[in-house]
Amino acid sequence: MSTAAQILTILIGVGGFVLVLVLVRRGYLKERFAAIWLFIGVGMILLALFRPFLDKLSEALGIQSGTTTLFVIAILVILGVLLQLSIAVSRGEDKMRDLAEAVALLSASAGDEPSSPVEPGDER
Repeated sequence: MSTAAQILTILIGVGGFVLVLVLVRRGYLKERFAAIWLFIGVGMILLALFRPFLDKLSEALGIQSGTTTLFVIAILVILGVLLQLSIAVSRGEDKMRDLAEAVALLSASAGDEPSSPVEPGDER
């Protein structure tokens, strides 16, 4: 890995780390997801700083460049994060559907008629 690539990788890792902290502070990102992204940023920085380890790993994998190895690892980790987020979204959809069904059953048992969406300009 060249020095320029090493510096770029470190800057990307630090930039991502700072971005995640700002997003958490503003409330745009939950802490449980922030931990994953902070781990990825620290991992990128550490791998860039310890070039001999990265070069040995590249050689063992048959990859010519440490930079390529670093980004292959990053892509695999990000795919894992995407899978985890897809699972979280699926669970959220299931919970939302269960809640909607429960509200509908409660409304039906109370004798309420289902509410219709309010149209703009409707005086209800």
